Amino acid sequence: MEGETSWFSHCTDNFTSGKVELDSFAELNDETDKEVDSISLDLILPDDLLERILAYLPVASIFRAGCVCKRWHEIVTSKRFLWNSSHLSSQKPWYFMFTSSDEPAGYAYDPILRKWYGIDLPCIETSNLTSNWFIASSCGLVCFMDNDSRSELHICNPITKCRKGLDEPPCPKFPDYSALAVSVNRSTHNYNISLVKSKQVPGNFFQWDLSIHVYDSETTMWTTTLTEILAGWRAGDESVICDGVLYFLIYSTGGGGPDNRHRLIMYNLKNRAPHGLLMRSFVPMPCSLTCGRLMNLKEKLIMVGGIGKHDRADIIKGIGIWVLKGRDWQEIARMPHKFFQGFGEFDDVFASSGMDDLIYIQSYGAPSLLVFDVNLRTWRWSYQKCPVTKRFPLQLFTGFCFEPRLDIAP
Repeated sequence: MEGETSWFSHCTDNFTSGKVELDSFAELNDETDKEVDSISLDLILPDDLLERILAYLPVASIFRAGCVCKRWHEIVTSKRFLWNSSHLSSQKPWYFMFTSSDEPAGYAYDPILRKWYGIDLPCIETSNLTSNWFIASSCGLVCFMDNDSRSELHICNPITKCRKGLDEPPCPKFPDYSALAVSVNRSTHNYNISLVKSKQVPGNFFQWDLSIHVYDSETTMWTTTLTEILAGWRAGDESVICDGVLYFLIYSTGGGGPDNRHRLIMYNLKNRAPHGLLMRSFVPMPCSLTCGRLMNLKEKLIMVGGIGKHDRADIIKGIGIWVLKGRDWQEIARMPHKFFQGFGEFDDVFASSGMDDLIYIQSYGAPSLLVFDVNLRTWRWSYQKCPVTKRFPLQLFTGFCFEPRLDIAP
């Protein structure tokens, strides 16, 4: 299929295992007349200069370069090169799209080369469906949590396939709702993982037991930082960490008007608000929303939300993007109607995540991917639809955004 690149998984395996197979890539051998020039240039370039040139390539091109010859492979797998590439090249975030399947695989969209690459997720066993996992990402690392017990967690680099299993968090299994978030320190590569769990108090529909649990990669330990009973509100599955603050959405269980269905809670992971003060951090929504997706763009909280009709709060009439400034929402953009058509009518119809300056939005019902550039204020579809195959009519598509990096491991 045009736009699909099937060599990526093969190249990743070779990159990590040290194997090099030149004849696996037809693209490298198409223009044989250029091969002589590239070889002669390669002979006269010193290693440090060649290293700097290769460091400016997109991640996918670096993998291909590592398969050219033994010298290039040694360069792009060296620690010095990995450090230089992370500082010299500006990699745009990729979007990984998948659907319910017996295989833990999907396709990642590269916005620079505008191609889809087939990737196997190293943290998910083939016996589990990819749709049964909660997923969060930060600075090249992706964290997975199972949807059954909500206690099995893994963190990995999907590019290099380095992975690590985490100890179970010190909280009861099988909560009613869970929200997963991860934050990586770009300097030290240490990371924190947060879990917001919510469970209905037995025999009381309006009271929900909420708890926050944080994993520190330096200590390799979980800490329960807060437990509190919320009246009329429960947590959901949306959370993100921005600049040391954990943000998560809560949902009304006591009815109320259409403008009172959602709230945002801010929880400082460093200061950690005392027990009983969590409700004081309520932030109202900018308008009546059917759903909200939270993301971190350059340590700023961004929300992509479905805008509900005033007379039918469960019917979506548009999709908006807001940034939180203090305790107020500022609208960045609203999806043009020509792009919104086809997303559907009911409340929860799309997945969305973003990093850097890009926000990805996709309908659950189709493999099309919409990209919004925050700096340029432009909307565009991906060059090709995702090659993932829909096996039955009601099968849903979803995905997540991650930063492709070679220099980070859990």
